[in-house]
Parts: sequence; C-alpha cells; structure tokens
Amino acid sequence: MSTHDNEVKSGSPRKLDKAAYEAELEHLQAQLVAMQQWVIESGERVLLIFEGRDAAGKGSAIKRITQYLNPRYARIVALQAPTEREQTQWYFQRYIQHLPAAGEIVIMDRSWYNRAGVERVMGFCTDAQYHRFLRQAPDFERMLVEDGIRLIKYWFSVSDEEQEARFRSRAEDPMRRWKLSPMDMQSIARWEDYSRAKDAMFAATDTPWARWYTVESEDKKRSRINVIADILRQIPWEFIEPQKIEIPKRPPEKGYERPDRSDYQYVDDVAAALEKGRAGEGPTAAAKAEAAEKATAASKSSAGRAERKRAPRKKPKK
Repeated sequence: MSTHDNEVKSGSPRKLDKAAYEAELEHLQAQLVAMQQWVIESGERVLLIFEGRDAAGKGSAIKRITQYLNPRYARIVALQAPTEREQTQWYFQRYIQHLPAAGEIVIMDRSWYNRAGVERVMGFCTDAQYHRFLRQAPDFERMLVEDGIRLIKYWFSVSDEEQEARFRSRAEDPMRRWKLSPMDMQSIARWEDYSRAKDAMFAATDTPWARWYTVESEDKKRSRINVIADILRQIPWEFIEPQKIEIPKRPPEKGYERPDRSDYQYVDDVAAALEKGRAGEGPTAAAKAEAAEKATAASKSSAGRAERKRAPRKKPKK
C-alpha cells in the first residue's frame, strides 16, 4: 500500500496498451491544435495552472499538450525564485505580466500557489503572508474569471512510493539528473507537511469560479490522456474550418548565380556515418559506448525499482 497524497490506496493502475495510448494521444493532440485555432480566432484567453507533488508528471503532461501547438500563441510559464525586488512587491504582481492576452493559451508550471505549498512548508514566508495569500487568492482568481479569462487548475497526485521511485530513476539518469534539487529531497522527508498544506490550500481556494481538478498520476501515460481530454471538455471550443492554403508555382529563374560554396563555412556531415550500407554502419564507437552505459544504468534502475516493490512495506499512516 502507498500514501496517495493524504489518501491510502492499494495497487497500481493497469498499464495502458502502447499502441492504443499513442493513437489516442495523437488524436487528442490533433484536437488541441483545432482548439487552439478556435482560441486564436475567437480571442479567448486560457490560463491552465499545473500544480502537484514533485515528480508527479506535470512537466511531461505539459510537453505533450504543447508539442504541436503554435508557440506564438501558447506559452509555458515556469518562474524562478523571486528576486529581492520582487520580494518587496505585492505577491501576485510578478505573475500578472504573464497572464494571457487575446488568442493565447498560458500554462503555468507551478504558480502563485507556491506560497501555499513549498513556501509554507519550508518556512519561506511568514504566517501572516501565508494567511493573507489564502484570503486573497480566491478574490484574485475571481477577478481574472470575471474579466473573461478561462482559468482551470489541475493538481497532479502521486503516491509516496512512486515519487521516490521516480526520484531514484532521475538520480541514475545523466539526461534527467538536472530535474533533482535539494528541495525535491525535502518533499520526501516532509511528505505529511505537504499533505497538510495541500489540504488547507484546497479548503481555501477550491471555489465555484476556480475549482481544483485532481489528476491521478501514478501512471504518467494515463494522466496525460486524462488531463488533455479534460481540457478539451472544459473549454467550449468549436471546430473552425481552416483556410485552404495554395502553394504558388515557383517563378522562372532570372539569372541568379549562387556564390561558390568555398566562400562559406559548413558544419561537418557527422550524420554521414549513419547512412545505410556504409562501412561501419550505425552510431560511432563513442555513441555506442555511451548508449550501452545508459542502457546499463537504466537496467539497474529498473531492477532496483522492481526489488523495492517486492520488498514488504509498513502500512502508512492515513
């Protein structure tokens, strides 16, 4: 059994069929592209807030959501810690400049709710600042909604056991090790503190005009499908027939002569070593060694994770 946020749940969700998952994801992503066109042409403003436990799958879900969207009208906001100047401002002030304009979709990968979560648990704000935030957040969000912004808030939920497994996987993967920070390690030691903070946050800010929607994220693939489907359900978009694009015929040449190639610098054609049918076909020796090292590390990580799942665990506190 594992602690799922502050709930106790047993077992893991069944794995999705890979082919079915990929087909459904592609279908939903195509709908997201159509939805974005409606947002652009209708001048709607969409604000999606993604919060949740560390390693709960927020980033990978955002990646799939934005993968095919027009980046001119879809932005991801992931702010660093506030500067000394920003610390003297009204708490919500630094977020206001990132709110969507007409035709835009903004996704906040963490948001003003840092104050109700990490800042509260780690002591980065005073009690007075924390309680002021819980009073002001509902009013702030009501003003956004009343002004016409479509605000949807998602909380990604993951168990303590799965979170720890993902941390260990990241620690052993040089390509994803950057995702870990000392603050992430605190989320293990302070699991129950974060649970209490989340409960208080929901109690104060789950309002009729800005509800919280929980995304079960024990299985990342399942959570991606579910959150994209929910976005498409909550935004009342309509399919807009795209304008037909005609590719013009290329005009006849008018005597342009290209300068000699030797006048320019070109990058080396390293990819030539990967051509089919060439001697030594395939990756270079260095690339092979690096791939083998990564595969070995992944294998060890998988084996360790399986061993941890087989090991008996004490019944967690509710």
